Amino acid sequence: MKKIMVAIIFGGRSAEHEVSIQSAKNIFNSLDKDKYEPILIGIDKTGKWVLNQPAQLLLSASNPKLTKLNKTSKEVSLVQKNRSTKLVSVTDNQDVGSVDVVFPVLHGPFGEDGTIQGMLKLLNIPFVGSSVLGSALGMDKDAMKRLLNHAGIPTAKFLCFQKGNKINFATAKTKLGLPFFVKPANLGSSVGISKVKNEKEFKKAVRSAFEFDSKILVEEYVKGREIECSVLGNENPIASIPGEVVPTHEFYSYEAKYVDENGAILKVPANLPKKIVKTVQELAIKTFKTLCCEGMARVDFFLKENGDVVVNELNTIPGFTKISMYPKLWEASGISYQQLVDRLIQLALERFKRESKLKTSI
Repeated sequence: MKKIMVAIIFGGRSAEHEVSIQSAKNIFNSLDKDKYEPILIGIDKTGKWVLNQPAQLLLSASNPKLTKLNKTSKEVSLVQKNRSTKLVSVTDNQDVGSVDVVFPVLHGPFGEDGTIQGMLKLLNIPFVGSSVLGSALGMDKDAMKRLLNHAGIPTAKFLCFQKGNKINFATAKTKLGLPFFVKPANLGSSVGISKVKNEKEFKKAVRSAFEFDSKILVEEYVKGREIECSVLGNENPIASIPGEVVPTHEFYSYEAKYVDENGAILKVPANLPKKIVKTVQELAIKTFKTLCCEGMARVDFFLKENGDVVVNELNTIPGFTKISMYPKLWEASGISYQQLVDRLIQLALERFKRESKLKTSI
């Protein structure tokens, strides 16, 4: 049987570049090599696409902040040739191989925001995860929260500002209380997020957030347990059992997620009453559908002391590192890492087959 050629695209022009490389390594290791033929394509921080070999994938695995792409690799590009998608060497225009499906593992801007998804749709190639709209909504926390609120899904109170707007600490304090969070609107992995307790911290937090995005959120601090739930599927998605994150840092920061293996305690499954488990799963699926997601997503919640469940955010390309919750929750729900990767690829192929039947002329 002919193997399915899977292009794993990782890295990217994002502050989450290093996390993406770790995720790609785990996905590569989990692919059923009897069924799939992986092709590793790394995007460096200048936007150059390079072909990588498995042995070169992690040049500095001991510290995620030092993880780098091998820049000596061959520069490549995806192009349409004779009704199929080819990987072509930029240097000599020679075919490197065909691609049957793409597995984007590009966390953050230019990878999780609909950018590459639009390019892949133009190339007419199947790809894992949400399409353009779901990806864009999942990335922009401002648009996400406004749409969730419209659908009656509870979220934390927030204010949104763009560069040039007057941002007043007293107003934020009055509307949101103290402490509160300041974060970039279009980023993940807790990059650029600050917990603010006074005006001095507020000014520093605003400067930091604007270093990563031109739009920022000032968001209410919700006191409660941090619960996460994984979602899998297209038209009829399913939800995993929920897990709980107990940060040992002040909040679930980038360092707590990816650098310090003791930065948080991950409880899988979360110790929750059956009624709360059902509420979390139902809200996870409703959030997934409201934001037009497909394939996969991880939905993050706050569980208040009074039992109220509040949606924090949704991630359309959740982490696949060795300490990431998305695969851990599915493993605890009875779907192994290898089965999960296989199912995600099959969902991509199923959607592509369905969309290929749509009329393009009248």
